[in-house]
Amino acid sequence: KEIEMKISDVIGKILDYHPKFPDDYAGCDGYKSGDPDAECTGVVCALVPTVEVIRKTKELGCNLLYVHEPTFYCSPDYPDWRAGFENRVYEEKKALLDEAGIAIWRDHDHAHAHNPDSIFTGVIKYLGWEEHQTGEELIPNTFASRFFEFEDMTVGKMNEMLKERLSLNGIRYIGRPEDTIRKVALVGHLFPMSGSEPVTVNGYCPEYSTGNIKDMEEKGVDAIIPGEVIDWTVMSYIRDAVQLGKVKAAFNVGHFNLEELGMKYAADWISDLIGNELPVHYVPSGDIYRFA
Repeated sequence: KEIEMKISDVIGKILDYHPKFPDDYAGCDGYKSGDPDAECTGVVCALVPTVEVIRKTKELGCNLLYVHEPTFYCSPDYPDWRAGFENRVYEEKKALLDEAGIAIWRDHDHAHAHNPDSIFTGVIKYLGWEEHQTGEELIPNTFASRFFEFEDMTVGKMNEMLKERLSLNGIRYIGRPEDTIRKVALVGHLFPMSGSEPVTVNGYCPEYSTGNIKDMEEKGVDAIIPGEVIDWTVMSYIRDAVQLGKVKAAFNVGHFNLEELGMKYAADWISDLIGNELPVHYVPSGDIYRFA
């Protein structure tokens, strides 16, 4: 039987769709399991290749799992386990993939390098926020804030909207539910500074977190929706602001939950890329947390 489309053919179309990377690229994107030369029976788009997502991929009769986040529990996202001790969860997950003949291909760096960013394009689309964008200029291919304006919006209403549209089990948030908020920003990951201390230049400390505070002070941002969070920078500023009677809020939806809808969008454009010749499905990874 002649193979109509290999897994590697699908990935080739995806790479042609994205901006070209240097030939010596050695980042986290790439195959994490499977045989690139196998005939592709269908594609599942999922943010995270969880065990349940893998089982669903098998049920759907697909053998290409296109994902955005790591498979095997380490930052470099190697396709094997290299931590120097036995990991039975890794072994069972790998066996599940091998038995089903599923290839995982991760698209993280290429997706975020797309202009516009292909993850957040999908997030904004499926949140239904396209018409709320303020049009403020962003720095291309960065996690710079994306700004939105709403009429008749409160902290409580925003919480309910995010829970519904992101399919969340709950939200950790800062703010008074009754406060009216107008300008909201999707912001990047609020990581701690790594390595040396931030350097003050012309009286300004160019740390990403303080940049978010600057937006809240100078651009009228009432609320932020970050990816990862730490407690001692922007989140502490927002708590103090609320305790001083100011209208500020933060919605800590979580890294994976924030980017989930980007993979719903991926199913749209991948279907277009391959001319609808293969089935393409979106499978939600689901909220990683439960709330007691």
